[in-house]
Amino acid sequence: MGDRYVVTKTNDSLPPLRWEEPPEGPVLVLLDQTRLPGEESELVCTDVPALVEAIRTLAVRGAPLLGIAGAYGVALAAVRGFDVDDAAETLAYARPTAVNLGYGVRRAAAAYHAALAGGGGAERAAAAALAEARGLHAEDAEASAAMARHGLELLAELLPGGGYRVLTHCNTGALVSGGEGTALAVVAAAHRAGQLRRLWVDETRPLLQGARLTAYEAARTGMPYTLLTDSAAGSLFAAGEVDAVLIGADRIAADGSVANKVGSYPLAVLARYHNVPFIVVAPTTTVDLGTPDGASIEVEQRPGHEVTEAAGHPVAPLGTQAYNPAFDVTPASLITAIVTENGAISPVTASDLEALCGPSAPGHDQVMG
Repeated sequence: MGDRYVVTKTNDSLPPLRWEEPPEGPVLVLLDQTRLPGEESELVCTDVPALVEAIRTLAVRGAPLLGIAGAYGVALAAVRGFDVDDAAETLAYARPTAVNLGYGVRRAAAAYHAALAGGGGAERAAAAALAEARGLHAEDAEASAAMARHGLELLAELLPGGGYRVLTHCNTGALVSGGEGTALAVVAAAHRAGQLRRLWVDETRPLLQGARLTAYEAARTGMPYTLLTDSAAGSLFAAGEVDAVLIGADRIAADGSVANKVGSYPLAVLARYHNVPFIVVAPTTTVDLGTPDGASIEVEQRPGHEVTEAAGHPVAPLGTQAYNPAFDVTPASLITAIVTENGAISPVTASDLEALCGPSAPGHDQVMG
């Protein structure tokens, strides 16, 4: 994979991704999320294979950030003189479920080819790809801020009086975004407004993105939070301790079905049974109007050792078979609202989703082809 160096922790969080141009050539620097919270270690990617390995091993993760990383990966290939088309194809399919990855890759590749076709030469084409990646990075930060505003307004509408007790799953904060994140950005906005009573954090098995990453972010920002095992969520609902569920998304189909970290669908069922709002927060770049329904979403299957081992230590007998889908799909009928940077829709319908996204959504964007 990429070269690694360890950074001493400070009071400020390291950005999950940044572009640098040292004398020896441009690089993409990633905060290695597999090592959090114990160590803030960064990976320095000098080529596309290193970036692809970082994506597949979840050193860099989260749908919006994968789109940004994919765009920068195309720029890295172009600036360093590698085969851009080959790099784009490899990057786009490094993880199949998150639509943002392919979207970011294709945007940067389109900018590169447009500059070439305009007679600018390889250097100008590489600069165009980098500019597109930086543009996407900035757009995602703006989208994050807008989602936080819209999400907080929706919570106030659904739950008058404040003092929200919010349950979340996986990690949807600054570690997955160019800004403060998606669902966790809404929670952070509620916290700043003095309206967050408690953030319930699912561990999110088997890789514990909730325990390792969401709790890490919540602790650093001073949120009142409590960690629970995924299997404890039902008893929490039954006790009346959850006011709303907020999750992110890796792909939203045209019918409003949502693919998110495995374990999200059971929470939606619990929320419906207990009459608790179940809210999805994601940028319009996560909406794929070219995927007609939830059954059409390709669900990534992860290696079995992620289930049969914990931190490299066996927790099951040798040879145990493991079922390890990275995501599950929640139908629109179980979703109270979808929040994007353009606003929120509730109830979730195909026509309202398309109108909300406009031309920015993959599958409704000529960049995606």
